[in-house]
Amino acid sequence: QMQLVESGGGLVQAGDSLRLSCAASGRTFSAYAMGWFRRAPGKEREWVAGINWSGSTTIYADSVLGRFTISRDNAKSTVYLRMNSLKPGDTAVYYCAADASTLRIGVTENEYVYWGQGTQVTVAS
Repeated sequence: QMQLVESGGGLVQAGDSLRLSCAASGRTFSAYAMGWFRRAPGKEREWVAGINWSGSTTIYADSVLGRFTISRDNAKSTVYLRMNSLKPGDTAVYYCAADASTLRIGVTENEYVYWGQGTQVTVAS
């Protein structure tokens, strides 16, 4: 089992920035690609960004491309999501997750095997 704990969420104004962190334990963190998802009120959970095991490859949903940056520190077993130019539409619970495969970066929920509990991000207009 891998335990994932997100932190860094909060209430911000439109245009502000936040950095989310996700600390992993229980498994070899560097063996897993990691992803961030979010669930907005009344909507299904959606994939936001993914990063491969080494951090050399990152991919993003079109809705956050150019504003969000995913990164990882394998020495600290932590993955980050830097969110700039936040919009009210970014309001959601944000989850980190570990991919079930080391050979890809998943973009759907069923590709991920371990999940955190989520952290709330609220962007006021």
